[in-house]
Amino acid sequence: MANIVVVAVVLVIIGAAIAYIIKEKKKGVKCIGCSAAGSCSHNCSGTSGCGSHTNTKE
Repeated sequence: MANIVVVAVVLVIIGAAIAYIIKEKKKGVKCIGCSAAGSCSHNCSGTSGCGSHTNTKE
């Protein structure tokens, strides 16, 4: 019984994550992982994240 509860919780978490990604993509957000994704003026490169942002780490 405990295994069923754990699997159900994991499925709910994964479902919520997928729903969030779909919702953000419908809004036109290109960089979902970027903290400034909704207001980013740069063109993000999609698969490699926000590659157009200046990287301050060396």
